[in-house]
Amino acid sequence: MLSHVRPALVLAVVAGSMVGCSSWGGRDGRSDGDGQRDTRRDERGGDAAGSADWRREMNPQMRTVITKLEGMGGKPIESLTPAEARRQPTPTDAVVALLREQGKPTTPPPGLTVAMRTVPGAEGRSVPVRTYTPAGMRGGGTLPTIVYVHGGGWVIATLDTYDASARALATKVNAVVVSVDYRMAPEYKFPAAHEDVYAVLQHAMSADARFGGDPARVAIAGESAGGTMATAACMMAAERGGRMPVHQLLVYPVADYAFDTPSYRDNAQAKPLNKAMMPWFFGHYLRSAADGKTAWISPLGAAESALRPLPDATIITAEIDPLRSEGMMYADKLKKAGVGVVSRNYKGVTHEFFGMDAVVDEAKAAQDFAAGRLRAALGANSAAVSAPVARPKANPTNTSPDW
Repeated sequence: MLSHVRPALVLAVVAGSMVGCSSWGGRDGRSDGDGQRDTRRDERGGDAAGSADWRREMNPQMRTVITKLEGMGGKPIESLTPAEARRQPTPTDAVVALLREQGKPTTPPPGLTVAMRTVPGAEGRSVPVRTYTPAGMRGGGTLPTIVYVHGGGWVIATLDTYDASARALATKVNAVVVSVDYRMAPEYKFPAAHEDVYAVLQHAMSADARFGGDPARVAIAGESAGGTMATAACMMAAERGGRMPVHQLLVYPVADYAFDTPSYRDNAQAKPLNKAMMPWFFGHYLRSAADGKTAWISPLGAAESALRPLPDATIITAEIDPLRSEGMMYADKLKKAGVGVVSRNYKGVTHEFFGMDAVVDEAKAAQDFAAGRLRAALGANSAAVSAPVARPKANPTNTSPDW
């Protein structure tokens, strides 16, 4: 099924300059992910000269967004029902409000054809997706495909909430982006959302795909819980003998069912994501605590043998984010398993910054970095997904973590 859509209010993808910031390993305040760790904090150890005042770390542009969000009257999500939480103002709402105040467009620029479709899912159901296709299929021939998985802790947010990220990837990579409208919790428990993402990924790499993209050049990308499902979908491909994408882009992924890292301590009260929200999200999606120990939820605890078949990865983390530590540790874990990884930690910004390029320069820098990595992977590996993975099944349960 196919129908053209116009999102009600989405962020315009606009140009911005990079903001310099201090580094934990790379230039311009960003790690290049070559095995370096945060020099201020040991990612499993103590809290070195840490900053309990998370607001002090924000750059001015990020502070403006968070101040606007706080002024919109939202309530603590962890105190609400899922239905109530879905009605709360989002960071996207804050960015749109700022753009209006600045007299800037709040509708996306031209250049992409956006449509709703459905693809076959598990157990005979259909999975809705939104496709973003560059106008005129620039560059000639068939474009690569990026399967994109939005965040929201498996409970909140929609395709519209993360529309700016999907548009940015489609435009900057010159690729067809397929954004997955997966089933949400608590209406659908684990592993329902995971299965939807896996189904769309496998469909995108099949001869039956009708997205207009090359099924032999497919990457997967995700933000937050979407990043978790992106890397889990690669594990599922390895376990089930499915086709493997050429690359995985993980933006501040949930990587562990634990709440005791330095970044959880430093950013326990941060916005838009704080420590108290994470057990709330897990509680609504997981059937039991045992689900949280599986590699599909806690990839940081996966055995190296389960990670070794995965494609090269790009991992982006944000300094002011409870998930920073586990994202950085997951990059190290993948490297230890022999997976090629480049990671960058962006200073002065919070969880959810990636889609804010209209008002936060570091978001544009992160998008440009991610797009460059994806272009290289999708251009150099045109046949990498042409055959299913042939290997023994791996147990998704982390019975013997090796970290």
